[in-house]
Parts: sequence; structure tokens; C-alpha cells
Amino acid sequence: MRIVFTAAAEADFESIGDFIAADNPGRAVSFVQELRQACEGLASFPSRFPLAENLEAIGIRRRSYRRYAIYYRVDEDRVVILRIVHGSRELDDESFTPAGTS
Repeated sequence: MRIVFTAAAEADFESIGDFIAADNPGRAVSFVQELRQACEGLASFPSRFPLAENLEAIGIRRRSYRRYAIYYRVDEDRVVILRIVHGSRELDDESFTPAGTS
């Protein structure tokens, strides 16, 4: 399967990198690379992570990586990375509007 990142997910990478870079620019680069690799690893077995609580009805799964949550959807031929947010942040189905999930 191929991995596709939404514009919102790309913006999340940027925000996470900027936040970490305020204290440690070198770590910001390596951590964003690690997050991206965690996303790309979903290609081999995307259903191994559970459907996200309160998002089951719209088929969104959640994978944790360190303190971050990767929200994604498995389509027939691709895995769509929807959002990457700090694990303390709860998202609901309104966070995944059609414009943000394509």
C-alpha cells in the first residue's frame, strides 16, 4: 500500500518540528523523520492498530508514537495519514471533515 499525507498532516509535521526546534533544532529534524517513518511503516500492515475511540463509525485508526497520535484511514489501495497530534489532544469526527481527509 502507498502512504498519502493530507495537507493537515503535513502542517502537523511543520508545527511539531517548530515546537521542538524552539529548544533543540537538531532533534526537531530527527523527530519529524521518526514520525514520518512511523507513518510509512503503516504500509505493511495498516490494520494492526485499532480504530480510534469515538471515531470508529468513520473508520479512523490511531497509532501512537512516543507522545504523539497518528490518525489515519485505510482505503482500498492506500493509507491516508490525516493528522498527527500530541497524545493529550482528543480529536472528534468534526476534526476530520471531507476537506481535511482527501
